[in-house]
Amino acid sequence: MTEGTTATESSADNLVARLEQEGDIAADYLEGLLDIADLDGDIDMDVEGDRALVSIVGEGNDRSLQRLVGQDGEVLEALQELTRLAVHRETGERSRLMLDIAGFRARKRAELAQLGAEAAEQAKSSGEQVKLRPMTPFERKVVHDAVAAAGLSSESEGEEPQRCVVVLPR
Repeated sequence: MTEGTTATESSADNLVARLEQEGDIAADYLEGLLDIADLDGDIDMDVEGDRALVSIVGEGNDRSLQRLVGQDGEVLEALQELTRLAVHRETGERSRLMLDIAGFRARKRAELAQLGAEAAEQAKSSGEQVKLRPMTPFERKVVHDAVAAAGLSSESEGEEPQRCVVVLPR
């Protein structure tokens, strides 16, 4: 370590460097898939918290990328898992990389945050638990975060694929 650098700063720098490497590997993998599928798209990479974020974005209102999202994000989920496997193959480490295509996850995240805030408000006003529909782990995480931001707690219950969020009143 250099003078003035703490172990925590060095650890954070190492994490960011590792996540940037994951993003680079994922971008190369996804570029290859786009070439095979003969689809146009740009790859954006970012690091948020403890995960790499990789997005495929198209020009304007590019409907061709919607095929990579699929119905309710099913194809997107599969591509995310394949991309995580590609990163794992290169690094030997499990990846928590998050993939977005054509802004699908960003839009979904906004909708789910709204749902979580509304469920929290309903639980506050009624004093009753509010049980939401079954959701994917990604969806549940967004809702849990929104409920926590509203000052309440929530928990997941049930078994996959029927696992859902329950918002608890105070």
